[in-house]
Amino acid sequence: MRKSSINYKGFKSLQTCLLCMFALCMMSMVSGQLPVDQDPKKVRIDLLYADEAVANQNYRPDVQVLRGSVKLKHDSMYMYCDSALIFEKINSVEAFGNVRVEQGDTLFIFGDYMYYDGIEQLAKLRENVKLINRETELETDSLNYDRVANLGYYFNGGTLRDTVNVLTSVLGEYSPATKQAVFEYNVELVNPQFTLTSEDLTYNTATKIATINTDAEIINEQSHVYTSSGLYNTITERGELFNRSIVVNEGRTLTGDTLLYDRQQGFGEAFGNVALNDTVNKNMLTGDYCYYDEIKENAYATRRAVAIDYSQGDSLFMHGDTLRLETFYPKTDSTYREMRVYHKVRAYRTDVQAVCDSLVVNSKDSCMTMYQDPVLWHGEEQLLGELVKVFSNDSTIERAHIMNQALAIERFDSAHYNQITGKEMIAHFEAGEIKETEVNGNVLTIYHPIDEKDSTIIVMVYAEGSYLKMFMKDRKMDKGMFVGKTTGTAYPLEQIPEGKDRLAAFVWFDYMRPKDKNDIFDWRSKPADQILKKVERESSGSPREIKVRHGKR
Repeated sequence: MRKSSINYKGFKSLQTCLLCMFALCMMSMVSGQLPVDQDPKKVRIDLLYADEAVANQNYRPDVQVLRGSVKLKHDSMYMYCDSALIFEKINSVEAFGNVRVEQGDTLFIFGDYMYYDGIEQLAKLRENVKLINRETELETDSLNYDRVANLGYYFNGGTLRDTVNVLTSVLGEYSPATKQAVFEYNVELVNPQFTLTSEDLTYNTATKIATINTDAEIINEQSHVYTSSGLYNTITERGELFNRSIVVNEGRTLTGDTLLYDRQQGFGEAFGNVALNDTVNKNMLTGDYCYYDEIKENAYATRRAVAIDYSQGDSLFMHGDTLRLETFYPKTDSTYREMRVYHKVRAYRTDVQAVCDSLVVNSKDSCMTMYQDPVLWHGEEQLLGELVKVFSNDSTIERAHIMNQALAIERFDSAHYNQITGKEMIAHFEAGEIKETEVNGNVLTIYHPIDEKDSTIIVMVYAEGSYLKMFMKDRKMDKGMFVGKTTGTAYPLEQIPEGKDRLAAFVWFDYMRPKDKNDIFDWRSKPADQILKKVERESSGSPREIKVRHGKR
């Protein structure tokens, strides 16, 4: 077999070259760099075409002057212009006139001038700059495009347009890869349906969702939104807003720690420290949750829900498990509203307080109806019955109608109470004070006349009749008049029979009375034997034939 002839000298040279190449590769790996011939930053800018190319080897041997239909390439990016200077040592180019940059088939940048640093892969375009990425266009006079980060940014004002919105700002950047744009200072997003202004906004041209990072306003013909944090879909006009955001719509303001707002569907949901304020009708709903339909003008509130009427100088606070506001025939001449509060209702105003299971306030007849064990207090007076209707005129109480098992009690002192019970009772008010009361059907009274000289009690009068009319003065019973057959007895104070100083229906519910606007959340139930039961009443008969029970007796 023929032996091969080996050139050991050549073999040693090859060994040396391989070792050197290996060492270079190891050095580049340690330093985080690719070998020179694989580093995109080191790829030479190539001239593909020019009508004329000139180089002055004596004056500037490293510079090529190109004129006419210039076409250049760096890595995967193509550059076009009317004329250019190529700086070979620093691998850069300066382009003039009708500059166009193409990156793939989706990104195009135009301008009058460009300086491109091939080492840093940074293009600086100036004057009449336009970046086009599919359906997104960015216009500015100064744009830097970073190929490594695939990011274009401007710093002297710019405008971004897509198929839906137009955005302008002083500073901005756009990523063709993620479709994410960031805008700062004097930011304005103009949509055919609304305008959004802010100082810091992020916007995605694919999803059309704006991310709000600081104080912002969203304005259209119907509503005005204030927020400092959240997401707003500019197509569906649905927003998720945080940090005590506000929606204002035709005199109504919805505020909450978190808001879900859908302008197209016309509703808002608020969570946490919610307030729905109607400045037109001067009332407000508060709670930890509220739903508001701005088209139907309906609202729903719960979780420590409170209805506040501030149409008068003194506000009325009403609390219940649930509050509902329903509007009938909205935006017509026949519009009226109902406020429904249920269950465990407690109400407070400095001059009047109330409790009941549920109530309805109707703006059509300015009537508030209280259901199931309603009790009202006015100064030292307590009124109750099976059903109570309170009528107002221009938000001022005009009359109260107590139906079935009506009971009125006036506390003179801790031991003496004026008392009236009957089938129904109507109290007439003047300037917020009871001036006249009518009691009809099986009327029973206990009354303590007062000596005008020293304002002391003279006697106790017990009387029965079918109809009574009373007149009030300074929140006290002044005089009364029975109509029809009446029986009665006057007792000296020291000769009142045991138990005769209280009507059978007497009970004093002062422990249930709301003390202030904060006390409306503390529900205090009646004992089971004091809960008012509805009774079937006979058409006639003496008071003793009618079963009327408020208290234990």
